[in-house]
Amino acid sequence: MGMPFSPKRLGNVAYSMMMFITVSVLAGVLVAGLFIPFAGIAGVSSKAAAEEMNSLPSELETPPQAERTKVLLADGSTLAYFYDENRVYVGLDKVAPVMRQAQLAIEDHRFYEHGALDFKATLRAFVRNQAADGVSQGGSTITQQYVKMVQVEACQAKGDEACVREVQAATYDRKIRELRYAIALEKQLSKDQILERYLNIAYYGEGAYGVEAAARHYFSTTAAKLTLAQAAMLAGLVQNPDANNPVKNLSAALDRRDVVINRMAELKLINAEQLKAAKAVGFDESKVKATRSGCVDTRYPFLCDYVYRTLKNTPSLGATVEERENMIKRGGLRIETAIDPESQDKAQKSVSAVVDAKDPVISTMNMIQPGTGLIVAMAQSRPTMGSNAKKGETYWNYSAAPGMGGIQGYQAGSTFKAFTAAAALEKGIPLNKRYNARRTMDFSGKEYDTCTGRDHVYGSWRVSNSTGTSGVMDMYRAAQRSVNTYFVQLELDTGMCAVTQMAEKLGVKLGTPDRDIVDYYQNKPSFTLGSAEVSPLSMAEAYATFAARGIHCNPIIVDKITTRDGKELAAPSADCKRVIDKDVADGVNKMLGSVMTRGTGLRAMTSDGRPQAGKTGTIDSNEAVWFAGYTPEIAGVAMISIDNQKAPFQKGKANFRSRGVKNYRLPESGTFLEGSGSGDAGMKIWKPTMERYLRNVPATDFNEPSSAVQRGKRVEIPDLSGLGVSEATKKLEDAGFTVETQYTYSSQPAGSFLGFSPSVGSLTEFATVYALVSNGREDPSILAQRKARQDAEKKAQEDQKKRAEAEKKAAEAKKKAEENKKKNGG
Repeated sequence: MGMPFSPKRLGNVAYSMMMFITVSVLAGVLVAGLFIPFAGIAGVSSKAAAEEMNSLPSELETPPQAERTKVLLADGSTLAYFYDENRVYVGLDKVAPVMRQAQLAIEDHRFYEHGALDFKATLRAFVRNQAADGVSQGGSTITQQYVKMVQVEACQAKGDEACVREVQAATYDRKIRELRYAIALEKQLSKDQILERYLNIAYYGEGAYGVEAAARHYFSTTAAKLTLAQAAMLAGLVQNPDANNPVKNLSAALDRRDVVINRMAELKLINAEQLKAAKAVGFDESKVKATRSGCVDTRYPFLCDYVYRTLKNTPSLGATVEERENMIKRGGLRIETAIDPESQDKAQKSVSAVVDAKDPVISTMNMIQPGTGLIVAMAQSRPTMGSNAKKGETYWNYSAAPGMGGIQGYQAGSTFKAFTAAAALEKGIPLNKRYNARRTMDFSGKEYDTCTGRDHVYGSWRVSNSTGTSGVMDMYRAAQRSVNTYFVQLELDTGMCAVTQMAEKLGVKLGTPDRDIVDYYQNKPSFTLGSAEVSPLSMAEAYATFAARGIHCNPIIVDKITTRDGKELAAPSADCKRVIDKDVADGVNKMLGSVMTRGTGLRAMTSDGRPQAGKTGTIDSNEAVWFAGYTPEIAGVAMISIDNQKAPFQKGKANFRSRGVKNYRLPESGTFLEGSGSGDAGMKIWKPTMERYLRNVPATDFNEPSSAVQRGKRVEIPDLSGLGVSEATKKLEDAGFTVETQYTYSSQPAGSFLGFSPSVGSLTEFATVYALVSNGREDPSILAQRKARQDAEKKAQEDQKKRAEAEKKAAEAKKKAEENKKKNGG
């Protein structure tokens, strides 16, 4: 049903029609597609014509004024701004009255008196343009200017330069379209609303869009506090912000400012005294404050870059990467992060104290809060973002995976043994599982499970221990001394599928983005020795999962996202969920706790002695050393690696250093590196960082794992009656037992099979059953020597027992004598 006519409605229609005819006459031409052809007006109702005049494109109905996004640290301070246009939108009541007066005085002093079209100004411009045979002078009102600015803004938001040129074209077609929209706009918005939007969209030069950003940039003040001289200078910039830029052309800027001041005096907005005082004011360039967009030169550039990349992957900001970037740079978002400056500074100080930015090695320290995924610190030895490599600048985030700004991964060495242990415990292999971990073992041809079936070691593969510890041991001892041959046996018995899947679900990420960790490494048993190249941050993520008793959280840095109108958008979720059983995590924590108290992690242990767990990592070539450790409250991973792009670590170049960082003194920092995860990464970086972080954090204990995790559950040994050696061995292995050959002296000829030990009864699941093989008769002289040694040991024990009893009797007699003395008053 159509709207009924009324006197007011009739007036609106008449006004619209008058504007239509006026504009058409002034232009001398009717533009097809913009207005109803004049020849057809007789056949069109006045209502339809008015509605045509009142229609607006979407960008004018909802102005797309770009506004900068602010990124905040956890303490509320600003880390960075992201923007295409540096703008801070403010209401008209937040703009000083003198600024409003100055802008209107120089651009449209009759703004509140006329409609969308200023007839006087338009006719004057029309006459002059006709004399000039073209559009050389404007006469545009504030409303018309605003329409043009919005259209330019909409084109720029789409990245459409042709659209921008069309909107700015000096043609009557464009002027007619502009006026048509201005007429419609003034029917929908008040004069104050239009002026407010104009002052916020206008470009004032030097990257400052809107009066608030301009006031902050040129004068280090706000739009509400602008003085007459400052307001006049800003108002004068809108016409030509580049030519009248006070930073680059001060004399032109002052001249233009004085034009505005004179105009204000002509309009009696200011008196002669105010005019004189304003013109006497100079321009203080020291007040100019640049607002950089992006992360270069920010306090923490690589954390900032991680925030930006996180936002680009945040679905709530748009359906595509392009939409998200547009929202980030133009949406005026408020981004609150979890970055704690104190923790970040602590980590950075520890790293920089060991490795200088110009040293030919790379160091990182990453900290993640267990159970939340919050990134507490992400420090690297090259903390300045830039292209000057000689000064130690870089654009790479050495902690992150390639998709988040990282350059590559780094082999993590024996820190991967924790993943093998976790997979073994999950399978039911207990912490007291024992292997004979000989100094060097040949694993050529050994079989193991993959995700697609059984496979075997191809070619020759001999593994040696590097810490000087070998022999029969359990998982505790093997972890404490980082025994390679133990963990390879454990990995093969557990299965490569389970081990690689464990690393994946804990959060380990490869430095090669197109490579799947399970698919690629499930048939590479060197995995447990840390042959995979991974990102340091993901190692902190994985170890934080142990600390959280099996709860894995994605690392997150963005805590909250708020739009300019106060609406909260979904921030990236840590997606915390259980990936391993509590009991399994408790077992790993107990095992790695013993590494700190009785193993290679002892030097890295914090001085407060609180419960903590950790694992050292050093790769065979000493090209990288690691320390991954944690308490129930925080997980941290420190790493030092060679930079293979710098001498002396460039293979094939003169003076190449093949020993990596082992016994290497860094040329810039002067730090001597011994080439160990415990001494270099652990004691020098991890320990001081963790000590400062934990200084005021109450200590808490890890949970004790169950008896099943520690000692395993009892199972019956299968019946081996009537089976040959190979058949019995297979049956035992199928039942989960490890079968190991053990040679012993006997009366049987050397090489004779003597039986299994034990062969009946029950054992803990996955225990070792020994296949006893005769080593022949023992040499009588050796037997006599052993008996003599055993007799001597027995006699020494008896003598020690007698001495202890004599000492006990003497002590009792002395005590009795003293008691009697007291009774007798002595």
